[in-house]
Amino acid sequence: MRIRRLAAFGAGLAFACLVSWSATLDARQAPAGQVPAAPAQPAPPPGRPANPDGVFRSAVDLVTTDVIARDGNDQFIADLTKDEIEIYEDGVKQEMASMTLVHGGRVLNLQAAPPPPPQEGIILPTARPRNDAAGRIFLIIVDDLHLDFRNTGRIRDLFKRISRTLVHEGDMFGIVSTGPSSLAIDLTYDRKILDEAIKRITGNGLKPSDIIQGQDGPQGPTEVRYRAQVAFSTARDIVTQLERITNRRKAVVWVSNGFDFNPFENQRLGEDPIYGGRMGQTREEGQEINRTMNQGQQFSDADLARELGDLTRSANRANATFYTIDPRGLVAGQDLDETVDPTDFQTHIRKTQDSLRVLAEETGGIAIVNQNNFDKGLKRIDAETSDYYVVGYYSSNPDPLKRTRKIEVKVKREGLNVWSRTSYTLRQPTPPGKK
Repeated sequence: MRIRRLAAFGAGLAFACLVSWSATLDARQAPAGQVPAAPAQPAPPPGRPANPDGVFRSAVDLVTTDVIARDGNDQFIADLTKDEIEIYEDGVKQEMASMTLVHGGRVLNLQAAPPPPPQEGIILPTARPRNDAAGRIFLIIVDDLHLDFRNTGRIRDLFKRISRTLVHEGDMFGIVSTGPSSLAIDLTYDRKILDEAIKRITGNGLKPSDIIQGQDGPQGPTEVRYRAQVAFSTARDIVTQLERITNRRKAVVWVSNGFDFNPFENQRLGEDPIYGGRMGQTREEGQEINRTMNQGQQFSDADLARELGDLTRSANRANATFYTIDPRGLVAGQDLDETVDPTDFQTHIRKTQDSLRVLAEETGGIAIVNQNNFDKGLKRIDAETSDYYVVGYYSSNPDPLKRTRKIEVKVKREGLNVWSRTSYTLRQPTPPGKK
Protein backbone atom coordinates (compact mmCIF):
# COMPACT_ATOMS: atom_id res chain seq x y z
CA MET A 1 0.00 0.00 0.00
CA ARG A 2 2.90 2.35 0.78
CA ILE A 3 4.30 1.75 -2.71
CA ARG A 4 0.97 2.71 -4.25
CA ARG A 5 0.84 5.94 -2.24
CA LEU A 6 4.36 6.79 -3.35
CA ALA A 7 3.52 5.98 -6.98
CA ALA A 8 0.38 8.10 -6.78
CA PHE A 9 2.43 10.94 -5.30
CA GLY A 10 4.92 10.60 -8.18
CA ALA A 11 2.08 10.62 -10.70
CA GLY A 12 0.70 13.78 -9.07
CA LEU A 13 4.06 15.48 -9.42
CA ALA A 14 4.19 14.35 -13.02
CA PHE A 15 0.81 15.94 -13.74
CA ALA A 16 1.89 19.23 -12.14
CA CYS A 17 5.07 19.12 -14.20
CA LEU A 18 3.07 18.53 -17.39
CA VAL A 19 0.90 21.57 -16.73
CA SER A 20 4.02 23.69 -16.24
CA TRP A 21 5.61 22.15 -19.38
CA SER A 22 2.53 23.14 -21.36
CA ALA A 23 2.83 26.78 -20.30
CA THR A 24 6.57 26.79 -20.96
CA LEU A 25 6.17 25.27 -24.39
CA ASP A 26 3.50 27.78 -25.32
CA ALA A 27 5.80 30.62 -24.26
CA ARG A 28 8.69 29.12 -26.22
CA GLN A 29 6.62 28.61 -29.35
CA ALA A 30 5.16 32.11 -29.56
CA PRO A 31 8.35 34.09 -30.16
CA ALA A 32 9.50 31.65 -32.81
CA GLY A 33 6.67 32.72 -35.06
CA GLN A 34 5.16 29.28 -35.26
CA VAL A 35 1.51 28.87 -36.02
CA PRO A 36 -0.76 29.20 -32.96
CA ALA A 37 -3.85 27.10 -32.47
CA ALA A 38 -6.90 28.13 -34.46
CA PRO A 39 -9.21 30.49 -32.53
CA ALA A 40 -12.21 28.98 -30.83
CA GLN A 41 -15.48 29.28 -32.68
CA PRO A 42 -18.02 31.69 -31.11
CA ALA A 43 -20.67 30.07 -28.95
CA PRO A 44 -24.09 29.57 -30.59
CA PRO A 45 -26.88 31.98 -29.64
CA PRO A 46 -29.13 30.94 -26.72
CA GLY A 47 -31.76 28.47 -27.76
CA ARG A 48 -29.85 27.23 -30.77
CA PRO A 49 -28.34 23.73 -30.45
CA ALA A 50 -24.57 23.51 -30.89
CA ASN A 51 -24.91 20.63 -33.35
CA PRO A 52 -28.39 20.89 -34.90
CA ASP A 53 -27.96 18.21 -37.57
CA GLY A 54 -26.32 15.70 -35.20
CA VAL A 55 -23.34 15.24 -37.53
CA PHE A 56 -19.85 14.90 -36.10
CA ARG A 57 -17.36 17.21 -37.79
CA SER A 58 -13.60 17.13 -37.39
CA ALA A 59 -11.37 20.19 -37.42
CA VAL A 60 -8.80 20.62 -40.15
CA ASP A 61 -5.40 20.30 -38.49
CA LEU A 62 -1.94 20.63 -39.89
CA VAL A 63 -0.49 17.14 -40.30
CA THR A 64 3.27 17.09 -39.75
CA THR A 65 5.88 14.38 -40.10
CA ASP A 66 9.62 14.20 -39.67
CA VAL A 67 11.71 13.44 -42.76
CA ILE A 68 15.33 12.25 -42.68
CA ALA A 69 17.16 12.05 -46.02
CA ARG A 70 20.60 10.45 -46.23
CA ASP A 71 22.88 9.56 -49.10
CA GLY A 72 24.69 6.29 -49.73
CA ASN A 73 27.37 7.25 -47.18
CA ASP A 74 24.71 7.78 -44.49
CA GLN A 75 25.28 11.54 -44.56
CA PHE A 76 22.33 13.85 -43.94
CA ILE A 77 21.23 15.92 -46.97
CA ALA A 78 20.48 19.46 -45.81
CA ASP A 79 19.81 21.24 -49.12
CA LEU A 80 16.49 19.74 -50.22
CA THR A 81 13.86 22.21 -51.41
CA LYS A 82 10.10 21.98 -51.12
CA ASP A 83 9.84 21.20 -54.82
CA GLU A 84 11.95 18.07 -54.32
CA ILE A 85 9.71 16.59 -51.62
CA GLU A 86 6.33 15.00 -52.34
CA ILE A 87 3.81 13.93 -49.69
CA TYR A 88 1.14 11.29 -50.28
CA GLU A 89 -1.73 10.37 -47.98
CA ASP A 90 -3.35 7.03 -48.84
CA GLY A 91 -1.80 7.34 -52.29
CA VAL A 92 -3.17 10.85 -52.95
CA LYS A 93 -0.63 13.65 -53.40
CA GLN A 94 -0.95 16.47 -50.86
CA GLU A 95 0.04 20.12 -51.10
CA MET A 96 2.86 21.00 -48.72
CA ALA A 97 1.88 23.78 -46.31
CA SER A 98 5.03 24.07 -44.20
CA MET A 99 8.64 22.93 -44.26
CA THR A 100 11.26 23.30 -41.55
CA LEU A 101 14.89 22.23 -41.60
CA VAL A 102 16.66 21.33 -38.36
CA HIS A 103 20.39 21.03 -38.97
CA GLY A 104 22.90 20.69 -36.17
CA GLY A 105 20.11 21.47 -33.69
CA ARG A 106 19.38 24.84 -35.38
CA VAL A 107 15.87 25.39 -36.73
CA LEU A 108 15.40 27.06 -40.13
CA ASN A 109 11.86 27.85 -41.31
CA LEU A 110 11.98 27.19 -45.05
CA GLN A 111 8.24 27.57 -45.56
CA ALA A 112 5.88 28.72 -42.83
CA ALA A 113 2.35 27.38 -42.58
CA PRO A 114 -0.46 29.77 -43.62
CA PRO A 115 -1.84 31.89 -40.76
CA PRO A 116 -5.11 30.89 -39.05
CA PRO A 117 -8.39 32.66 -39.93
CA PRO A 118 -8.67 36.19 -38.46
CA GLN A 119 -10.49 36.47 -35.16
CA GLU A 120 -13.38 38.84 -34.64
CA GLY A 121 -12.84 41.89 -32.47
CA ILE A 122 -9.46 43.44 -31.81
CA ILE A 123 -6.83 42.03 -34.15
CA LEU A 124 -3.31 42.20 -32.82
CA PRO A 125 -0.40 42.39 -35.27
CA THR A 126 1.15 39.07 -36.17
CA ALA A 127 4.40 38.34 -34.36
CA ARG A 128 7.37 38.53 -36.66
CA PRO A 129 8.70 35.01 -37.18
CA ARG A 130 12.35 34.35 -36.49
CA ASN A 131 14.22 32.65 -39.30
CA ASP A 132 16.01 30.26 -37.01
CA ALA A 133 16.18 29.11 -33.39
CA ALA A 134 18.80 27.06 -31.65
CA GLY A 135 18.46 24.07 -29.36
CA ARG A 136 16.44 20.89 -29.11
CA ILE A 137 13.71 19.67 -26.79
CA PHE A 138 14.05 16.41 -24.83
CA LEU A 139 11.47 15.00 -22.45
CA ILE A 140 12.87 12.26 -20.23
CA ILE A 141 10.70 9.64 -18.51
CA VAL A 142 12.34 7.92 -15.55
CA ASP A 143 10.13 4.85 -15.19
CA ASP A 144 11.42 3.96 -11.73
CA LEU A 145 8.38 1.73 -11.12
CA HIS A 146 9.96 -0.57 -13.72
CA LEU A 147 13.64 -0.21 -12.79
CA ASP A 148 15.47 -2.62 -10.49
CA PHE A 149 16.62 -1.25 -7.15
CA ARG A 150 19.86 -3.23 -7.25
CA ASN A 151 20.65 -1.63 -10.63
CA THR A 152 20.41 1.91 -9.23
CA GLY A 153 24.15 2.54 -9.69
CA ARG A 154 23.99 1.32 -13.29
CA ILE A 155 20.90 3.45 -13.94
CA ARG A 156 22.55 6.60 -12.62
CA ASP A 157 25.61 5.90 -14.74
CA LEU A 158 23.33 5.64 -17.79
CA PHE A 159 21.82 9.06 -17.05
CA LYS A 160 25.29 10.54 -16.67
CA ARG A 161 26.02 9.22 -20.16
CA ILE A 162 22.77 10.81 -21.39
CA SER A 163 23.88 14.12 -19.85
CA ARG A 164 27.28 13.96 -21.53
CA THR A 165 26.34 12.49 -24.93
CA LEU A 166 22.79 13.56 -25.67
CA VAL A 167 21.93 16.80 -23.86
CA HIS A 168 24.14 19.65 -25.10
CA GLU A 169 24.39 23.34 -24.28
CA GLY A 170 21.34 25.15 -25.65
CA ASP A 171 19.09 22.07 -25.48
CA MET A 172 15.92 22.31 -23.42
CA PHE A 173 14.89 19.27 -21.37
CA GLY A 174 12.37 18.20 -18.78
CA ILE A 175 12.26 15.15 -16.52
CA VAL A 176 9.38 13.27 -14.93
CA SER A 177 9.36 10.01 -12.99
CA THR A 178 6.55 7.51 -12.55
CA GLY A 179 7.29 6.54 -8.94
CA PRO A 180 9.05 7.32 -5.67
CA SER A 181 12.03 9.13 -7.25
CA SER A 182 9.54 12.04 -7.33
CA LEU A 183 11.08 13.89 -10.25
CA ALA A 184 9.00 16.61 -11.88
CA ILE A 185 11.43 19.08 -13.45
CA ASP A 186 10.10 21.82 -15.69
CA LEU A 187 11.66 22.44 -19.07
CA THR A 188 15.03 24.05 -18.51
CA TYR A 189 18.40 24.70 -20.10
CA ASP A 190 20.33 24.23 -16.85
CA ARG A 191 22.24 20.96 -17.07
CA LYS A 192 23.20 21.25 -13.41
CA ILE A 193 19.58 20.47 -12.59
CA LEU A 194 19.91 17.23 -14.55
CA ASP A 195 23.05 16.34 -12.60
CA GLU A 196 21.22 16.93 -9.31
CA ALA A 197 18.23 14.90 -10.48
CA ILE A 198 20.45 11.94 -11.30
CA LYS A 199 21.41 11.67 -7.62
CA ARG A 200 17.73 11.17 -6.72
CA ILE A 201 16.97 8.40 -9.23
CA THR A 202 16.36 5.07 -7.49
CA GLY A 203 14.94 1.88 -8.97
CA ASN A 204 11.73 0.64 -7.39
CA GLY A 205 10.70 -2.24 -9.65
CA LEU A 206 9.21 -5.53 -8.51
CA LYS A 207 11.54 -8.47 -8.04
CA PRO A 208 10.50 -11.84 -9.53
CA SER A 209 9.70 -13.14 -6.04
CA ASP A 210 7.45 -10.11 -5.41
CA ILE A 211 5.46 -10.89 -8.54
CA ILE A 212 5.26 -14.65 -7.91
CA GLN A 213 4.12 -14.28 -4.30
CA GLY A 214 1.98 -11.19 -4.92
CA GLN A 215 -1.77 -10.94 -5.22
CA ASP A 216 -3.46 -12.09 -8.42
CA GLY A 217 -6.69 -10.69 -9.79
CA PRO A 218 -8.93 -11.61 -12.72
CA GLN A 219 -6.41 -9.99 -15.09
CA GLY A 220 -3.26 -11.32 -13.47
CA PRO A 221 -0.89 -9.69 -10.94
CA THR A 222 -2.70 -6.60 -9.66
CA GLU A 223 0.46 -4.67 -8.75
CA VAL A 224 1.94 -5.30 -12.21
CA ARG A 225 -1.17 -3.89 -13.90
CA TYR A 226 -1.33 -0.91 -11.56
CA ARG A 227 2.29 0.09 -12.14
CA ALA A 228 1.93 -0.28 -15.91
CA GLN A 229 -1.16 1.93 -15.92
CA VAL A 230 0.72 4.64 -13.98
CA ALA A 231 3.56 4.54 -16.51
CA PHE A 232 1.26 4.56 -19.54
CA SER A 233 -0.91 7.38 -18.21
CA THR A 234 2.20 9.49 -17.50
CA ALA A 235 3.49 8.94 -21.03
CA ARG A 236 0.05 9.61 -22.52
CA ASP A 237 -0.25 12.94 -20.70
CA ILE A 238 3.21 13.94 -21.93
CA VAL A 239 2.28 13.11 -25.52
CA THR A 240 -0.93 15.15 -25.21
CA GLN A 241 1.08 18.20 -24.12
CA LEU A 242 3.56 17.66 -26.96
CA GLU A 243 0.82 18.30 -29.52
CA ARG A 244 1.31 22.00 -28.75
CA ILE A 245 4.82 21.98 -30.21
CA THR A 246 5.17 22.47 -33.96
CA ASN A 247 8.11 22.32 -36.33
CA ARG A 248 10.19 20.29 -33.89
CA ARG A 249 11.12 16.62 -33.58
CA LYS A 250 9.63 15.81 -30.20
CA ALA A 251 11.99 13.34 -28.59
CA VAL A 252 10.80 11.38 -25.55
CA VAL A 253 13.62 9.39 -23.92
CA TRP A 254 11.95 6.60 -21.93
CA VAL A 255 14.22 4.65 -19.54
CA SER A 256 12.47 1.47 -18.37
CA ASN A 257 12.78 -2.30 -18.03
CA GLY A 258 9.68 -2.73 -20.18
CA PHE A 259 6.28 -4.31 -19.60
CA ASP A 260 4.81 -7.80 -19.26
CA PHE A 261 1.20 -8.21 -18.10
CA ASN A 262 1.49 -11.96 -17.34
CA PRO A 263 5.00 -12.59 -15.97
CA PHE A 264 6.17 -15.95 -14.56
CA GLU A 265 2.83 -17.53 -15.41
CA ASN A 266 3.73 -21.10 -14.42
CA GLN A 267 5.41 -20.25 -11.13
CA ARG A 268 2.45 -18.14 -10.03
CA LEU A 269 0.29 -21.24 -10.21
CA GLY A 270 1.98 -22.97 -7.26
CA GLU A 271 5.08 -24.55 -5.82
CA ASP A 272 7.49 -26.61 -7.88
CA PRO A 273 9.99 -29.08 -6.33
CA ILE A 274 12.92 -27.57 -8.27
CA TYR A 275 12.19 -23.91 -8.97
CA GLY A 276 9.69 -23.14 -6.24
CA GLY A 277 6.74 -20.88 -6.94
CA ARG A 278 3.72 -19.46 -5.14
CA MET A 279 3.76 -20.82 -1.63
CA GLY A 280 0.71 -22.41 -0.07
CA GLN A 281 -0.70 -24.23 -3.09
CA THR A 282 0.30 -26.84 -5.64
CA ARG A 283 0.48 -26.30 -9.38
CA GLU A 284 -2.68 -28.37 -9.81
CA GLU A 285 -4.56 -26.19 -7.32
CA GLY A 286 -3.28 -23.10 -9.06
CA GLN A 287 -4.43 -24.37 -12.44
CA GLU A 288 -7.91 -25.02 -11.05
CA ILE A 289 -8.09 -21.51 -9.57
CA ASN A 290 -6.88 -20.11 -12.86
CA ARG A 291 -9.64 -21.88 -14.77
CA THR A 292 -12.41 -20.67 -12.46
CA MET A 293 -11.32 -17.16 -11.42
CA ASN A 294 -8.47 -15.77 -13.49
CA GLN A 295 -9.72 -16.44 -16.98
CA GLY A 296 -8.85 -12.91 -18.09
CA GLN A 297 -5.14 -13.71 -17.98
CA GLN A 298 -5.37 -15.42 -21.35
CA PHE A 299 -5.93 -11.97 -22.87
CA SER A 300 -2.99 -10.32 -21.06
CA ASP A 301 -0.79 -10.16 -24.16
CA ALA A 302 -3.69 -8.69 -26.16
CA ASP A 303 -4.30 -6.12 -23.41
CA LEU A 304 -0.63 -5.09 -23.51
CA ALA A 305 -0.71 -4.83 -27.31
CA ARG A 306 -3.80 -2.61 -27.09
CA GLU A 307 -2.18 -0.31 -24.52
CA LEU A 308 0.98 0.00 -26.61
CA GLY A 309 -1.09 0.60 -29.75
CA ASP A 310 -3.12 3.38 -28.13
CA LEU A 311 0.02 5.07 -26.86
CA THR A 312 1.92 4.88 -30.15
CA ARG A 313 -1.10 6.20 -32.07
CA SER A 314 -1.27 9.16 -29.70
CA ALA A 315 2.45 9.74 -30.19
CA ASN A 316 2.15 9.61 -33.99
CA ARG A 317 -0.76 12.05 -33.86
CA ALA A 318 1.49 14.45 -31.91
CA ASN A 319 4.46 13.70 -34.20
CA ALA A 320 6.40 12.57 -31.09
CA THR A 321 9.11 9.91 -31.12
CA PHE A 322 9.91 7.45 -28.33
CA TYR A 323 13.52 6.50 -27.72
CA THR A 324 13.42 3.60 -25.26
CA ILE A 325 16.42 2.47 -23.22
CA ASP A 326 16.66 -0.69 -21.11
CA PRO A 327 19.35 -0.08 -18.44
CA ARG A 328 19.66 -3.81 -17.73
CA GLY A 329 21.79 -4.11 -20.86
CA LEU A 330 22.63 -7.60 -22.04
CA VAL A 331 20.63 -9.95 -19.80
CA ALA A 332 22.27 -13.35 -19.36
CA GLY A 333 20.09 -14.84 -16.60
CA GLN A 334 18.30 -14.23 -13.33
CA ASP A 335 20.01 -13.08 -10.14
CA LEU A 336 21.53 -15.81 -7.98
CA ASP A 337 19.24 -15.09 -5.03
CA GLU A 338 16.09 -15.44 -7.17
CA THR A 339 14.81 -18.98 -7.73
CA VAL A 340 13.08 -18.63 -11.07
CA ASP A 341 12.32 -21.13 -13.81
CA PRO A 342 14.79 -20.24 -16.61
CA THR A 343 12.08 -20.68 -19.25
CA ASP A 344 9.68 -18.32 -17.47
CA PHE A 345 12.50 -15.83 -16.90
CA GLN A 346 13.60 -15.75 -20.55
CA THR A 347 9.98 -15.37 -21.67
CA HIS A 348 9.56 -12.45 -19.28
CA ILE A 349 12.74 -10.75 -20.52
CA ARG A 350 11.71 -11.22 -24.16
CA LYS A 351 8.27 -9.70 -23.58
CA THR A 352 9.62 -6.68 -21.71
CA GLN A 353 12.24 -6.01 -24.38
CA ASP A 354 9.68 -6.45 -27.16
CA SER A 355 7.40 -3.86 -25.52
CA LEU A 356 10.21 -1.30 -25.63
CA ARG A 357 10.93 -2.17 -29.25
CA VAL A 358 7.27 -1.64 -30.19
CA LEU A 359 7.13 1.79 -28.54
CA ALA A 360 10.24 2.91 -30.42
CA GLU A 361 9.68 1.30 -33.83
CA GLU A 362 6.03 2.34 -34.12
CA THR A 363 6.93 5.99 -33.53
CA GLY A 364 10.11 6.10 -35.61
CA GLY A 365 12.55 5.94 -32.70
CA ILE A 366 15.33 3.64 -31.53
CA ALA A 367 15.18 0.95 -28.84
CA ILE A 368 18.46 0.44 -26.98
CA VAL A 369 17.79 -3.00 -25.52
CA ASN A 370 19.80 -6.14 -24.84
CA GLN A 371 23.14 -4.38 -25.31
CA ASN A 372 25.78 -2.89 -23.05
CA ASN A 373 27.13 -0.27 -25.49
CA PHE A 374 24.86 2.61 -24.53
CA ASP A 375 27.16 5.26 -26.01
CA LYS A 376 26.64 3.96 -29.54
CA GLY A 377 22.86 4.14 -29.23
CA LEU A 378 22.94 7.57 -27.58
CA LYS A 379 25.11 8.95 -30.37
CA ARG A 380 22.62 7.66 -32.92
CA ILE A 381 19.77 9.35 -31.05
CA ASP A 382 21.85 12.54 -30.95
CA ALA A 383 22.31 12.42 -34.73
CA GLU A 384 18.64 11.76 -35.47
CA THR A 385 17.47 14.62 -33.26
CA SER A 386 20.00 17.07 -34.73
CA ASP A 387 19.37 16.72 -38.50
CA TYR A 388 15.90 16.36 -40.03
CA TYR A 389 13.08 18.10 -41.87
CA VAL A 390 9.55 18.67 -40.60
CA VAL A 391 6.99 18.94 -43.41
CA GLY A 392 3.30 19.68 -42.97
CA TYR A 393 0.13 19.61 -45.00
CA TYR A 394 -3.63 19.91 -44.64
CA SER A 395 -5.27 16.64 -45.58
CA SER A 396 -7.46 16.70 -48.67
CA ASN A 397 -9.53 13.79 -47.32
CA PRO A 398 -12.66 15.18 -45.59
CA ASP A 399 -13.95 11.75 -44.49
CA PRO A 400 -13.87 11.65 -40.64
CA LEU A 401 -14.57 7.90 -40.69
CA LYS A 402 -11.18 7.27 -42.29
CA ARG A 403 -9.35 7.57 -38.98
CA THR A 404 -6.06 5.78 -39.74
CA ARG A 405 -4.27 7.24 -42.75
CA LYS A 406 -1.02 6.19 -44.35
CA ILE A 407 1.71 8.71 -45.15
CA GLU A 408 4.40 8.33 -47.78
CA VAL A 409 7.14 10.88 -48.45
CA LYS A 410 9.17 10.76 -51.67
CA VAL A 411 12.08 12.84 -52.91
CA LYS A 412 12.84 13.52 -56.55
CA ARG A 413 16.61 13.49 -56.05
CA GLU A 414 18.05 10.07 -56.85
CA GLY A 415 20.29 8.01 -54.62
CA LEU A 416 18.79 9.11 -51.30
CA ASN A 417 17.36 6.99 -48.50
CA VAL A 418 14.32 8.65 -46.95
CA TRP A 419 12.70 7.94 -43.60
CA SER A 420 9.38 9.44 -42.50
CA ARG A 421 6.42 8.59 -40.34
CA THR A 422 4.21 6.01 -42.06
CA SER A 423 0.75 6.78 -40.62
CA TYR A 424 -1.32 8.83 -38.22
CA THR A 425 -4.71 8.40 -36.56
CA LEU A 426 -7.44 11.01 -36.15
CA ARG A 427 -8.56 11.74 -32.63
CA GLN A 428 -11.87 10.20 -31.51
CA PRO A 429 -14.72 12.68 -32.11
CA THR A 430 -16.17 14.24 -28.98
CA PRO A 431 -19.91 13.43 -28.57
CA PRO A 432 -22.33 16.39 -28.23
CA GLY A 433 -22.61 17.72 -24.69
CA LYS A 434 -19.17 16.49 -23.60
CA LYS A 435 -16.06 18.60 -23.29
